[in-house]
Amino acid sequence: MEFDPRDRAVYLSATGTLVCADLHVGRDVTSAVEFRVGEREDLTTRFERLLDRYEPTEAVIAGDLLHSFDRVPTGATGTVRTLSKLADDRGCSITVTPGNHDTMLEELWEGPIAPEYPIGEGSVVVTHGHVPPESDAEYYVIGHDHPTIEIEGVRRPCYLYGPDQYGGADVLMLPAFSKLPAGIVVNELSAAEFQSPFVTDADTLRPIVFDDGTDGAHEFPPLGKLRRFL
Repeated sequence: MEFDPRDRAVYLSATGTLVCADLHVGRDVTSAVEFRVGEREDLTTRFERLLDRYEPTEAVIAGDLLHSFDRVPTGATGTVRTLSKLADDRGCSITVTPGNHDTMLEELWEGPIAPEYPIGEGSVVVTHGHVPPESDAEYYVIGHDHPTIEIEGVRRPCYLYGPDQYGGADVLMLPAFSKLPAGIVVNELSAAEFQSPFVTDADTLRPIVFDDGTDGAHEFPPLGKLRRFL
């Protein structure tokens, strides 16, 4: 599976699919800050830039589009509608694979919803990653854990790519598209410490960090080998 990681999302060129996970729309309302932190502008601006760069035919939100479990926060509806309109204006469909936070999803999302979304001929399946899959695939693209890696005291959002990670299938875990969740530092985590059942061998996970400064991605050795240098 060829993929292009960028700005906490990933583009699958073979199928023209843009995937992002864990937008957690409405998180700023529940944050312990006095003023709103510009969530809508950040999410919609970055999503629009990705649409313009790749011109995907479809986009998949791999779970946790929303943040609150029991209500639709103020402003969340407007953010979701803007995201939908940005894609619609470019002829790009959006499908949401619900995550564990998306209990109120049907209250404001009128587009397609699928627990697991097969891409192309089904060799790639996008899902949130909080429960075991029901469908077989060669590759799974998931979110859920919000992975970050700490390098020289600096935490950076990272992708985790694990060959043969789940039932012989490769797994690509995306960082949270939202910049508000702190994320989990994966440096020393064992497989049992990940929340996603898709992670079965943390030592084989390869961190990938997108560097805005160089406009490129850096792939590191598997965590089992990398830990001694961190």
